[in-house]
Amino acid sequence: MNETYAVSAAPHIKQRISVKSVMWQVVLALLPALLAGIYFFGPRALLLTLYGAVTAVITEALIQKIRGVPVTITDGSAVVTGILVAFNINAAAPWWLPVIGAFFAIAIAKQIFGGLGHNIFNPALLGRAFLVASWPTLMTAGWTRSTLDSINGLTNLPANIPAVITGATPLGVAKAIRDVTQVSPDIADIIMNKLASMDTIVNLFWGNIGGCIGEVSAAALLIGAAFLAYKHIIEWRIPVSYILTVFVLTYIFGGIHGLFSASIFLPIFHIFAGGLILGAFYMATDMVSSPVTKRGRIIFGMGCGLITVIIRLVGGYPEGVSYSILLMNIAVPLIDKYTVPKTFGEVKK
Repeated sequence: MNETYAVSAAPHIKQRISVKSVMWQVVLALLPALLAGIYFFGPRALLLTLYGAVTAVITEALIQKIRGVPVTITDGSAVVTGILVAFNINAAAPWWLPVIGAFFAIAIAKQIFGGLGHNIFNPALLGRAFLVASWPTLMTAGWTRSTLDSINGLTNLPANIPAVITGATPLGVAKAIRDVTQVSPDIADIIMNKLASMDTIVNLFWGNIGGCIGEVSAAALLIGAAFLAYKHIIEWRIPVSYILTVFVLTYIFGGIHGLFSASIFLPIFHIFAGGLILGAFYMATDMVSSPVTKRGRIIFGMGCGLITVIIRLVGGYPEGVSYSILLMNIAVPLIDKYTVPKTFGEVKK
């Protein structure tokens, strides 16, 4: 029987999806977190986010004009970067902080490498890292209370709790507790029990805490993440391996009385606190700066989790999500090199 075959170059998979479609769906997925930020911190959260998004778009357009390449601001990628930069900023920050962060993210972290698809780092995270290095006090202190009048999410604290605890974000409390242990072990135990309590977990989940605009409500972020997963824009390997690694390591090493002394609620606290949910689902999964192989994505997620826990438990900063992802971005070419599947029929020399 005679058969006719069409011969063409790989790849042979075709989908009705574009960069523009993906990016605007990411913007849509970020809206619940933005609404939560506005609810807990007021309209200033919206204002700072708009500053970041508008600056990112204008910067991208100007640089593409200067470079003499097509202006692609309608694809939504600059909007996503600007929003994510603002999401990593405290609602009490001055207006120029998201402006400078978004400018750096687009001009230095993205366009200097050649634009979308060529950047080796997540632009929003590099923008945040620049802001932390330049204005560490504005980025790590002076937190805004939520509209429900809470910063650390802890309830019914005794009157003799140190001020360094009452004025800190949840991760700031977790960092300070080790210093309190050396002065007053009893108070440290009380604080640790409060951190690893259902009341604190509930506050973290819904967002009744102080912190950055976009990471305040784990529930809102998970709604957006579920939408992206449903649309097949993100897949499970990076966020799941990232979160599971943090869970396991904080259960083993997170307690203040040695290995495995942590309550089972403490790893849950570390998952919902800070920027872990935002980073795991919206930044570590960046298509450009994450591995292309399935095994590579799991390794990438585990590496992010390991570095995050090291910084949170023994590092100088209370949060390690942004630096963990940036450091693993550097390792992506190496990860891809050693995890690419062998070509069918290939014979090792």
